[in-house]
Amino acid sequence: MAFNLTLLLCDNMLVSSSTLAAELFNFAQAMARASKHPVRDVVIRRVTPDGSPVLTSAGFELQPTHSLEDSFTSDLIHIPALWRNPRPAVSQYQAYIPWLQRQHQNNINMTAVGTGVCFLAEAGLLDDKPATTHWHYFDQLQRQYPKVQLERQHFTTQAGNIYCAASVNAMAELIVYQVERIFGRVIARQAQRNFFHEIRNISEPIGMTDHHQHKHADEAIAQAQIWIQDNLGKPLSVADIAKQFGMKQRTFHRRFSQAVGTRPSDYLTEVRMTFACDLLKNTDLSILEVANYSGYKEASWFSNRFKQWSGNSPKAYRDTVRGKLFG
Repeated sequence: MAFNLTLLLCDNMLVSSSTLAAELFNFAQAMARASKHPVRDVVIRRVTPDGSPVLTSAGFELQPTHSLEDSFTSDLIHIPALWRNPRPAVSQYQAYIPWLQRQHQNNINMTAVGTGVCFLAEAGLLDDKPATTHWHYFDQLQRQYPKVQLERQHFTTQAGNIYCAASVNAMAELIVYQVERIFGRVIARQAQRNFFHEIRNISEPIGMTDHHQHKHADEAIAQAQIWIQDNLGKPLSVADIAKQFGMKQRTFHRRFSQAVGTRPSDYLTEVRMTFACDLLKNTDLSILEVANYSGYKEASWFSNRFKQWSGNSPKAYRDTVRGKLFG
């Protein structure tokens, strides 16, 4: 069964706010095939109202594959960001408005980036719902669409199956979340790490509905969390991590505990075990391979730690979660 991604195009769009979504889903499909995950073929359509090409803000043309008159299926509709004032584009592409309303009635997922959020607001799909946009257009959006519950302090918002991102970077997190929905967390983590090493929330669960972790403003500790994620397969110790960031172990322990709300050793174990759960659930790797990828060199030591952490052996955990998935 295919996953159908529809990219709306319009003149003066930021091309990266559209092509990045396509590249992420193509990457996810390729990784799923390479790792023998269940694969859904990704079908990407580029759409304009009448099938005419658009001139992007970068000055080159994008050719659509379909017009609104064509018959096609969408699982996710993605609306790009617009360069400068979005009003001319919204006026020029009024044909999108009733089409978006019909898609919403059919319960299709939608994502919009920056000023592209105006298309959703114009269609009335954000009335009495939370939304965000590029900070430069907060006031304009609020004046023109007073029913929108503008979340000025948020980079992303969700209202049912409608997702808004304030910027291209924030959009990346939304698309990774959509990749997780379709391909699972292991593939989403791979996409996240390959495309966005610098994303702040890489130390947090990917899914937007996951447990909200403690946020903090300690830059060095945030970077340490990212570094831990990128080096899980190594036999790390708290002393190694402290040294990596130029701190004495005692100082690092104190700052980490204050910022994150847990001891660094406990955090390291939690991250390793959570990643091991993903591998046990979504891959056919041996227990030794799962141990190695999670930073443990011996399967027996890993199995003992895993049982202490989860209450089950790795094999029992795998059997249980796969029974729930496929039973």
